[in-house]
Amino acid sequence: MILGIDVGGTHTDSVLMQNRKIIRKSKVLTDKNDILGCVMRATHAVATADDIKQLKRIVLSTTISTNAVAQNQLDPVGLIVMNGPGVSPKDLPLADKTHLIAGYMNHRGIEAEAIDDDELQTLKQQFSAGKIDNLAIIGKFSTRNPVHEQEVGAYLADQDTHVSLGHHQSGVLNFPRRISTTYLNAAISRLHSRMVDQLASYLKELGVDVPLFILKADGGTIGVQQSRNYPVQTILSGPAATIMGVLPFVSSTQDSVSIDVGGTTTDIALFADGAPLLEPKGVEIEGHKTLIRGLLTHSMALGGDSHVQVVNGALQIGPERKGSAMAFDGPVPTPTDALIVLGLASIGDKSKALRAMESLATPLKQTPQQLAQTIVDSMCASIAAKVSEMIAEVNSKPVYTIHELLEGKVLIPQQLIAVGGPAPYIAKQVGELLALPAIVPDDSEVINASGAAMARTTVELNLLADTESQQLTFAEDGRKMKISARATVDDVVALGKERLLEIAMAAGARDEDLEVEVADCQSFNVIHGYATTGKNIRVRLQIKPGLIKHEQ
Repeated sequence: MILGIDVGGTHTDSVLMQNRKIIRKSKVLTDKNDILGCVMRATHAVATADDIKQLKRIVLSTTISTNAVAQNQLDPVGLIVMNGPGVSPKDLPLADKTHLIAGYMNHRGIEAEAIDDDELQTLKQQFSAGKIDNLAIIGKFSTRNPVHEQEVGAYLADQDTHVSLGHHQSGVLNFPRRISTTYLNAAISRLHSRMVDQLASYLKELGVDVPLFILKADGGTIGVQQSRNYPVQTILSGPAATIMGVLPFVSSTQDSVSIDVGGTTTDIALFADGAPLLEPKGVEIEGHKTLIRGLLTHSMALGGDSHVQVVNGALQIGPERKGSAMAFDGPVPTPTDALIVLGLASIGDKSKALRAMESLATPLKQTPQQLAQTIVDSMCASIAAKVSEMIAEVNSKPVYTIHELLEGKVLIPQQLIAVGGPAPYIAKQVGELLALPAIVPDDSEVINASGAAMARTTVELNLLADTESQQLTFAEDGRKMKISARATVDDVVALGKERLLEIAMAAGARDEDLEVEVADCQSFNVIHGYATTGKNIRVRLQIKPGLIKHEQ
């Protein structure tokens, strides 16, 4: 048995699954001040004591990190950057928070400027006085040689300090994005670690010793203890959980679009021949452009509980959510109230929903039923327009899926998959506006939890081989090894696969889910004078994102 839990902003959903089927499902209210209690209640809502003894894995998706960034509830960070020449510091992200220090590796990973110990001593005193104990340390070419980052981290760290190093976050050469990624990793580290501690207590209370995973932005999982070092990878795991939950219902031969209509937002995702689209450079959140590998989604501030009001004589839906629908004793009218009045949704107290519509219909000189129809029509039209806008935007650039770059691909969706609480009531209308057949999967209201439950562990690894210096570097962990001057691309790929499988197994991956693919591979000649003296080989490998093949 597998337990999947999605801790959302409003509800915590849970599913108990066996052989890819949901045995039981539940929704409980989320208490942001008691995540442990929410997870425990969600567990007991679907699993008996005997079920818990049979669990083989537990997977959690959560909005905690995402909300911390969105609401700017971030811890102070000592952001230390070794910039070197070439880029003006004012052009780098977070320039107003940055401490620039000496130390520079060139593009081949050779030291061009040493670290200044006096600068480090001054910084240590400054951070101590300001009680800043979350540090982010980034060097421009640290993915080629991380020694400077490691030395600065070792010098500044003490027992209570959390240190995030840039080369650990990504092996990709994009200095500005690596700065933002490492900063966010440090800024949410304490919050995430508290959650990990609570989850350790959760397992202890359950009395089980089973693998516990957290979903990442790329739709893959990471072991909960390992996630302490990479909390930034869990940002945007909510939309990723939806995509993984939708995946079994997506056509493998046609393009598709999915909408997840929640209480506050609607998330849109696209699929090319059954494969989810990927953010090619990394996800962006609240203006922070990162190297976080993530699935491509667009979110709009429109949901079933959006505040509906009359502003300057015109109807306005959202963007705020004030609470539940008035049919459920909420404070303001919502689209859910409109759906109930129209008889599309048989939930809640219809008389209270009718009063909600009457409060808005009178000033607009409409009947409650007319107003309710206007609200639903407007909601469906807004969602359809956003879907069309997203498709047009995607088709204006190269299309990347989680597996490959599709050169010349034009996305033409042939089906709409709608999930979320209000989805069954509006799917047909949104589909008609898009001229697409609409599918509402069974158990769509808990699709995030089932998506998390079925996601496999994913890992990415970047390698740089320099045959002239006979050195191979594993970018993410800084490990180096000697290679032959005659090493080929195939040799580097083989060494990378061996290391990638080690990392994946340590992260909790299962043998049957270890599908390794070469995501990128480049080879350049190294020229000195007029002669080729070696090769510079760059390889990026990954464990394919996707769903677990079968139950354990």
